[in-house]
Amino acid sequence: MIFPFNCAWQLVINSKNAPAPIGPYSQAILSNGTLFVSGQIALNPASGELEIGDIVKETHLVMSNLKAILNEAGMDFSNVVKSSIFVKDLGNFGVINQAYGEYFKSNPPARETVEVSRLPKDV
Repeated sequence: MIFPFNCAWQLVINSKNAPAPIGPYSQAILSNGTLFVSGQIALNPASGELEIGDIVKETHLVMSNLKAILNEAGMDFSNVVKSSIFVKDLGNFGVINQAYGEYFKSNPPARETVEVSRLPKDV
């Protein structure tokens, strides 16, 4: 594809290996070489059901879903430059960090972690 210098382009990215969106949004949008990925919760991509109860397993499921979306766009975790984590209990910060860190062995992205009162599907 050839685009004029000042032309913004967008490509919708959806992976069958990640859960379908639960609202009117795309899993990701590739725009002018930058991938914008929607937030993920611990949804099983095959069933669409929540898998909650073990925060470490939830974190790995979210990261697996993110990996599927990145792969669909021809990318991997080494391409991630910014990450945001929203949690309901910062008391889980340590175990989430440990699981998250397994995906970013070196040069981890910039990141913030924020405690919030609610998340979709009350995860």
